Amino acid sequence: MNYFQGQIPSKIGAYFPKVEVLWMFDNGFNGNIPSSLGNMSSLHMLDLSNNVLNGRTLSSNGLQARFPGWIGNMSSLESLNLSGNDFSGPLPPRFGTSSKLRYVCLSKNKLQGPIAMAFYNALEIMTLDLSHNDLTGRIPEWIDRLSNLRFLLLSYNNLEGEIPIRLCRLDQLTLVDLSHNYLTGNILHCTITAHHFPAPMRYYDSMSLSQQSFEFTTKNVSLPYKGSILQYFTGIDLSCNNFTGEIPPEIGNLNKIKMLNLSHNRLNGSIPPTFSNLKEIESLDLSYNKLDGEIPHQLTELFSLEVFSVAHNNLSGKTPARVAQFATFEESCYKDNPFLCGEPLPKICGVATPLLLTPTSTNNEDNGGFMDMKIFYVSFEVAYIMVLLVIGAILYINPYWRRAWFHFIEVSINNCYYLLVDNLSILSKLGFS
Repeated sequence: MNYFQGQIPSKIGAYFPKVEVLWMFDNGFNGNIPSSLGNMSSLHMLDLSNNVLNGRTLSSNGLQARFPGWIGNMSSLESLNLSGNDFSGPLPPRFGTSSKLRYVCLSKNKLQGPIAMAFYNALEIMTLDLSHNDLTGRIPEWIDRLSNLRFLLLSYNNLEGEIPIRLCRLDQLTLVDLSHNYLTGNILHCTITAHHFPAPMRYYDSMSLSQQSFEFTTKNVSLPYKGSILQYFTGIDLSCNNFTGEIPPEIGNLNKIKMLNLSHNRLNGSIPPTFSNLKEIESLDLSYNKLDGEIPHQLTELFSLEVFSVAHNNLSGKTPARVAQFATFEESCYKDNPFLCGEPLPKICGVATPLLLTPTSTNNEDNGGFMDMKIFYVSFEVAYIMVLLVIGAILYINPYWRRAWFHFIEVSINNCYYLLVDNLSILSKLGFS
């Protein structure tokens, strides 16, 4: 965090082979990252962000190059941040030969292809941030090998398929962001509910985490989170996917969660009353789904709630009482639920609406000539039968008209017969059978 400029010495790795921590961020260094850094066999934390570097580089330098696979061979590497560049191409087939690798941040690049086996051997990873890329395929089934994983951020990619059931085995997870993908299937009740709250971090881990940061959207705002706050922040964001089925009531066991976003999916069923157990939740977004039933009145017990939305669903009944935090929520939090009533909505509960009344002549005029189709069909059938009866009565009474009618029918049948015979002979001459 000075104003150093120029290039990093090409032999810096030879001069300081036993360096363990190298921080040169927020300066004016330019040029390439020296390959001699690979000689720092004890290096476990490297931060060269916010410079003007090119070639092999780290975050916020605006590079356009394929992902540098050589970094994965640094055996003592513990923290890796390549975020905020323009790295493209696939992830290395086996990334992280180091058994000490704990923090991986590769967000905001243009990485492509599947995650495959990239982090299969990186068993100590606590943070895996691959958000804002072009990754495809499924979340790997081996995800449960990362038993120390606390922060999983895979948002803004092109991932598909269902959440692997093995994710339930990760009992240290505190933050899961899978939003803005194409994931399908049901929401696992154990996505982050296999535990009450993970064990406290070791002192060394907490000190290392204080240097980490990543973005997460909460309260409808995307903000960077950094430092010790990460130890206490818990949240789930599964928004903007294709999840179906009902919301698992077990999510209500997350009594420490701060944020839950399940919006923009295809979830149905009712809102679980167990959500009233989310005593520390600050942001709850269930909008743009197919939820029905009433909003549980117990939700008014969530005194920490600051952002709440159930808009664009099929909810019915009365809105929660305007008490505590719910007295601050506006009409937009409930809009586009046609059967929902009560403040702050303009629809008053217990009052019949014009849509439920039988249309009158005045309503017909207001609706631009509205006609009851059932009445129309009955009237048409009655008129049709009356016409047939009148014709039959006339033919029965008047013998002259009766003979003329039968003569007309006979002539019509003969004309149709000869027309058919003539056309068949012509077609047979042309070769049609």
